Amino acid sequence: MNPLLHPARLVPLGFLFAILVGTLLLMLPVSHAGPGHADWLTALFTTTSAVCVTGLATVDTATYWSPFGQAVIMGLFQIGGFGIMTGATLLGLLVSRRLSLSTRLVAQAEHAADLGDVRTTLKVIFGVTIAVELAVALMLGVALHTRYDESWLLSAWHGLFLAVSSFNNAGFSLYSDNLMHFVTDPWINFPIMAAIFIGGIGFPVLLELWRSRDQDHTHWSVHTKLTMIGSGVLLALGTFSILLYEWGNPYTLGPLDLGGKILASLFHSVSARTAGFNTLDMGHLTSETLSVHYLLMYVGGGSAGTAGGVKITTLALLAYMVWAEIRGEPDTTMFGRKVSLQVQRQALTVIFLSTTLIAFATLALLSVTDYPLEVVVFEAISAFATVGLSTGITPNLPPSGLLILTALMFIGRVGTTTVAMALALRSRRKPFHYPEENPIVG
Repeated sequence: MNPLLHPARLVPLGFLFAILVGTLLLMLPVSHAGPGHADWLTALFTTTSAVCVTGLATVDTATYWSPFGQAVIMGLFQIGGFGIMTGATLLGLLVSRRLSLSTRLVAQAEHAADLGDVRTTLKVIFGVTIAVELAVALMLGVALHTRYDESWLLSAWHGLFLAVSSFNNAGFSLYSDNLMHFVTDPWINFPIMAAIFIGGIGFPVLLELWRSRDQDHTHWSVHTKLTMIGSGVLLALGTFSILLYEWGNPYTLGPLDLGGKILASLFHSVSARTAGFNTLDMGHLTSETLSVHYLLMYVGGGSAGTAGGVKITTLALLAYMVWAEIRGEPDTTMFGRKVSLQVQRQALTVIFLSTTLIAFATLALLSVTDYPLEVVVFEAISAFATVGLSTGITPNLPPSGLLILTALMFIGRVGTTTVAMALALRSRRKPFHYPEENPIVG
């Protein structure tokens, strides 16, 4: 078998090919709103941000790109989002098929995704994607026309673009202030939040929730329980923290009434977990709120969805591992299930590689810019977790800084573990074991 055809290698190669094609398309004069064409770095950065469903931009999407260029960008993050879900799900199915029969039977008993019918799985993913995007596009289009006097054609285009962008957690907007002038409008905020949540929670969870809709939550798999509980905790924590730290900020929540404060805080708590939209001025957030965003962006959303970050289940598993170690228990258990050592090592690997990469990228960005640490860290986490939120420094970064963010977006979306698998020629098992010795820890 050709090594390049291994599924773990096809994912990064497919993304690279999409980025190459998208860059060439955005460099065409027809993609630029003004005379001439976009330079290669602007086209590359925008394409990578779109394909990796991030949302960081060096230019104003609403004014710099022509309708053709905007359509290319929408097509790129649609392909990126759909490809991520199918790629992640297919990799999950591949791994599950290699597990023992007993493990697969347990997975089926816990209502995991169908491990046998890949074709049906992909059809359902496609159906959910189109259905949610069209429904949200319709709601947004009607709201934009009736509440903001946009023509039916313009509101339909803006609604579709925002719907596809929100479901794929892309964060691109056709408004120069992103979504800031909709800060208190629930008719715009709630459809976008719903699309962000559905797209980012992960397809395996959506499939299980649909199949078990007539059953209570006790029948959910461990993965679904962790994802749903973790999402609820992060949503509540983020909303309360933003509300607390921005309550009196005259540049953000200060001028809003109580309902507006709660809505804006809720929206940012949802969006910070890799969607990248903002209804508040990110450049005027307090240091405490930026720190809250660090956590929300780093964790991200559910596995095998359009969200980025290290994923909710990864961090939750790490917490359970620590708790088991503190209690002196030999096994890590969750909801009456034992977690294998292999999965625990995968979680530790993802956390270690992600944190290390963000640390080195932050150091590299600090060495080529004069911006303070807190905003550089924010930008690095936002790029790696494919969030797309920015304090406003991205357009002013030097070319070297933009290339660093470009690499972060690609690695963060494809996944550090998948990249490592793609670079490895083959997995090997040693026919021997070394003598055991335990170094002192702590």
